[in-house]
Amino acid sequence: MSTNERLIAYHLSRLKDKNPEVRLNSIAELVLLQATDALEALEALYYHDPDERVRQEAQRAGRALFLLKKQQTSPR
Repeated sequence: MSTNERLIAYHLSRLKDKNPEVRLNSIAELVLLQATDALEALEALYYHDPDERVRQEAQRAGRALFLLKKQQTSPR
C-alpha cells in the first residue's frame, strides 16, 4: 500500500469521527489528495451527516472529485 493510499484510508476512517471539525478537515484532505475513490463516502455524508456544514462540504468535495474523475477518464 502506497503512502497516498494510506493517507486516503486514514481520512476515510476519520469521516466517522464524532467531532464535525475532524470530519471537515478530512473532507478537505481527501480533495487535496484527489481521492476519487472517496466519492461514495462523501455521498453518504451528504445524505446522512447530522452537521449541516459537513453535508455542505461533502457536497462541494464530491462535485470537485467527480469532475476530476470525469476529466481523468475522458478521452483526450
